[in-house]
Amino acid sequence: MMAAPRNLVVRDEENAKVVVEEEEDWSTGKKPKSSERLPLTRWEVAAALSVFFIFSTGLFCVYLTMPPADYGKLKLPRTIADLRLLKDHLGTYAKDYPAQFILGYCSTYIFMQTFMIPGTIFMSLLAGALFGVVRGLMLVVFNATAGASSCFFLSKLIGRPLVSWLWPEKLRFFQAEIAKRKEKLLNYMLFLRITPTLPNLFINLASPIVDIPFHIFFVATLVGLIPASYITVRLFLKCDMKIVKSPSLFQIFWSSASTPAAN
Repeated sequence: MMAAPRNLVVRDEENAKVVVEEEEDWSTGKKPKSSERLPLTRWEVAAALSVFFIFSTGLFCVYLTMPPADYGKLKLPRTIADLRLLKDHLGTYAKDYPAQFILGYCSTYIFMQTFMIPGTIFMSLLAGALFGVVRGLMLVVFNATAGASSCFFLSKLIGRPLVSWLWPEKLRFFQAEIAKRKEKLLNYMLFLRITPTLPNLFINLASPIVDIPFHIFFVATLVGLIPASYITVRLFLKCDMKIVKSPSLFQIFWSSASTPAAN
């Protein structure tokens, strides 16, 4: 019986060593050195594209049912004057077609929140500008909660490998904290929503992975987003808006942040 060549034995040992190192990297939360691309299977990619296509089709159908508008006046506001002009234009449209406008606004907001598309802060500012603080707050909280819930179920479907690949250390930290607070999980989730301890995007994606029940996630999101949403919807009334870099990033400076809200 012939002995195996020495170079083949060495190569097999090296391959086995690489596999062990990659398994240790995953167990410790580190990204494997050989895994540089998204760790999604073809089925997961197909599922994500299918969900995106369904949402996009629904959003397109909503826009087809809306009355015509002068889209030339719709542009990203860069100053408080631009936002006022946009508010006046959309305010007339919302007054003439209130049901269609609310449907289009909610569909757009939930779509952006579900697929983590930047720009929801602009939508929240617009809600405050068009509907005032109280009604704008109710609209923003409803849409933000609905969008976060959709993102929760999307992550439950395909999010585990993606979150483990993007934020391994945060995921391990989150999982450990959840394990220590099983009896007071709602209080902890409320704390996370109100404070900037963890980004809301990460919370939406990681919650189903660490087995947070949906009813706790939903209640914590609904209640915990109220303070931040309240501040956002009233920024139009209190801030001097400067140039923005992107639809989701406003360089906002306000001179009277500690003053009481206007009635």
